[in-house]
Amino acid sequence: MRVTVDRDRCEGHGLCEDTAPDLFRIDDEGELILRFADVVPPGQEHRADEAVRVCPVGALHTPGAR
Repeated sequence: MRVTVDRDRCEGHGLCEDTAPDLFRIDDEGELILRFADVVPPGQEHRADEAVRVCPVGALHTPGAR
């Protein structure tokens, strides 16, 4: 599973970090840092899906998801 970030939309609310702190972090400048390389680690897909769902500005996406 992959998660992409629309950095133009991300406003640094941090709900993704609250939901999945092992996967997402907001740095001191308010920029989203992905804590995984290219693919969400096995067993973390549910948390990544939840983080995508709670983003208030729709900045996170799972390509190919419906």
